[in-house]
Order: sequence, then C-alpha cells, then structure tokens
Amino acid sequence: MGMDPDAVAKAFVDHYYSTFDANRSGLANLYQDNSMLTFEGQKIQGSQNIVAKLTSLPFQQCQHSVSTVDCQPSGPSGGVLVFVSGNLQLAGEQHALKFSQMFHLMPTPQGSFYVLNDIFRLNYA
Repeated sequence: MGMDPDAVAKAFVDHYYSTFDANRSGLANLYQDNSMLTFEGQKIQGSQNIVAKLTSLPFQQCQHSVSTVDCQPSGPSGGVLVFVSGNLQLAGEQHALKFSQMFHLMPTPQGSFYVLNDIFRLNYA
C-alpha cells in the first residue's frame, strides 16, 4: 500500500503555502531537528532555527500563488521530492517575485510527512 506521491505533494503544497501566508510560525510542526532549509544560499538547520528565519523575513504579509508542482517518489522509506514554482506577492509591492522551492518530504511514524530538506530561491529576471 503506497501513498500516491502526487496527492501527497498537492496536499502538502496547499497546506504549506496557506500556512506560510497566514501564520508563518505555524510551519514549525512541518520541520524536525534534522531538517535543513537553504534560503537564498543560507543553510539553516532545525525546526526552531528555520521558523526563526522565516518569521524574521522583512515583510509582514505575502501571498504565494503556485504555478507548477512536480514530484517524484524518493527512496525506499517512502519519501517524496516536491519541486514548486510560482509567484510571491509582497504587500505594497507592485510586481510579484518569481520563486522556486524544492522540498524533500519524509514519512513520520504517525503516517504524515515532515520536511527533511527545503531549498528556496527567488528567480530574478
């Protein structure tokens, strides 16, 4: 009985960005101590440090709109690789920023997933 990676990826992406846009500190339970975020080239390890970084970003409000979600099953333990591209609209800014983000999701014993690896980049024209 395998999980459908596409369904996992879609559900995760919907949850991640709606949580990010509404309440960034709510993302803490998606990461664990061994999780790593690379944000614009800066590596950050552990759930607490990752959420500290995300909540300290220099904008209060933002709106992600996802353009594409690609995913692949990853490894024997049931992980899922998720690659996202889309637009990031910051409050008060005229133009949206393009972004790409890659997540490596790993299953938890409870039957959900957590983010082991997260790489985020803005795509400057």
